Amino acid sequence: MALNILYFAWVREKIGRGDETVTPPATVETVAQLIDWLAGQSPKHSEAFKNRAQIRVAVDQTHSAHAAKIAGAKEVAFFPPVTGG
Repeated sequence: MALNILYFAWVREKIGRGDETVTPPATVETVAQLIDWLAGQSPKHSEAFKNRAQIRVAVDQTHSAHAAKIAGAKEVAFFPPVTGG
């Protein structure tokens, strides 16, 4: 299953790219497992996902929890928490 991954703000800066297409193994079923798998892809990914509590996610443009299933998803976006004023 090919999955389009989008990175925003400092997540993008740490990884060094704004997007990539990946094919995680079938054992990767949730956002949390995807993060674990992505963190193992390179030192830059590992650094970006070091503090997972600071990472927010959207699955197919819907804000989701790290426990969310990714089966059938086409896109997963990672970004820092957003504050407003």
